[in-house]
Amino acid sequence: MKRRSFFRNTALAGAGLGVLGACSAPANLTQSSAKKAKNIIFLVSDGMSNGTLTMADTLKFRRDGKTSNWLNLYRENIVRRSLMDMASASSIVTDSAAASSSWGGGHRIPNGGINVGRGGVKHRPLWQKFKQAGKKTGIVTTVPVTHATPAGFCTNSDSRNDQAGIALNYLAHGPNVILGGGQNYFDPNLRKDGRDLYSEFQSKAYRVAKNNQEFKKINRGDVLGVFDREGLPYSLDAKNNKDQEKEVPTLASMTQKAIHLMKDHQEGFVLQVEGGKVDWAAHANDAGALLYDQIAFDDAIEVAMKFALQDEQTMVIITTDHGNANPGMLYGKNVNENFDRIHRFKATNDWILQGITAEDSIEVVRERIEFANGFGIQKREAQEILAYYSGLEKEEGLYNYKNLPFKKLSQIQQNYHSVGWASGNHTGDFVELASYGPGSEQIDGFIKNTDLHYILLKAAEVENQQS
Repeated sequence: MKRRSFFRNTALAGAGLGVLGACSAPANLTQSSAKKAKNIIFLVSDGMSNGTLTMADTLKFRRDGKTSNWLNLYRENIVRRSLMDMASASSIVTDSAAASSSWGGGHRIPNGGINVGRGGVKHRPLWQKFKQAGKKTGIVTTVPVTHATPAGFCTNSDSRNDQAGIALNYLAHGPNVILGGGQNYFDPNLRKDGRDLYSEFQSKAYRVAKNNQEFKKINRGDVLGVFDREGLPYSLDAKNNKDQEKEVPTLASMTQKAIHLMKDHQEGFVLQVEGGKVDWAAHANDAGALLYDQIAFDDAIEVAMKFALQDEQTMVIITTDHGNANPGMLYGKNVNENFDRIHRFKATNDWILQGITAEDSIEVVRERIEFANGFGIQKREAQEILAYYSGLEKEEGLYNYKNLPFKKLSQIQQNYHSVGWASGNHTGDFVELASYGPGSEQIDGFIKNTDLHYILLKAAEVENQQS
């Protein structure tokens, strides 16, 4: 079937149309003619606010003359566009565990658990249902494979923080393809119980990869690939560090390999792909990390859509689990020039701040930021950052355990790149949802998060097994 190609990605061929205008004619939606979804690819940019989607598209166009794949799907009217209510059972502002569980288990649960509702009721996760129906299953992420979003599709846990236990759950009834970070939960030298999960997965005929070289050699079978102790490096840092590029695959390459390993299975496959470090960057108010990881996620969209457009039996879901920090470009006479500075960024704020010590001079701090961002900050601003380094032992949660001055640095950078932030935490926005392929006609313009669980089962004609 011939289709208008969204991959031509020209210099905003439809620039005269707003996004809503480009999608205003549902009759023109380019959709697969298949009635049943043999395969499902579910892509999640974790913690992506609408401002993140807009800025990544703007950055890519102003840098490369090409629009983002996600928004080009809207511009070319290839997908259905919806909004989704992501509230959890305990809050109008969800965490990733409850959000993923709403899709995975089909029920809203309190924040903090994985497919475990009030009273300890366990909801059977979606990938287990598909596996019982004969499909291959996979998870791909840039954070630990045991983190909340992939876990929500695959298993049950009273606490999202029990990642060592979630790794054991994967061993018991896990996906056929597991790719991302999280060596801390598989390596016998890093697990508290000393269990060698690498060997235990190998005993179940999994091929194991711990770096990109090993990963590239795997072309068949089930695979466990974990490429860093926790999350993978930010895309911006990896892009400018050849050693990291050699050791760690990109999200797009992991997505491509996962599809390759499962696409010939007679009963089809289901694959969840997560740009998990988009969320971590938003927590840190780090514009460079955020936008380059969103673009890396956008590259994975291209991989998924190329396959779906050719295959014609694949349903694709593209969404996020919640907003985070609500970043955006701020009005001002120099906003164009300021925002374009992000094109020249060489490193993330994580790289900047992890490399500063209390013994460093103000000039060392200024030089480090100038190398990473391409602009120098004032001596007074560098002193404000350096002053934080007397309190690094203070605990401050999962995403900033060293109490590094991410917020202060972002406030300083705002004067130079014109990106502002509403907060450093999740927001209760209704989220973007793009859908393509067989089954997408079931998705209305506004849906509840739990609806997707049942829509996916129906699309694939898989019975809803309750236990």
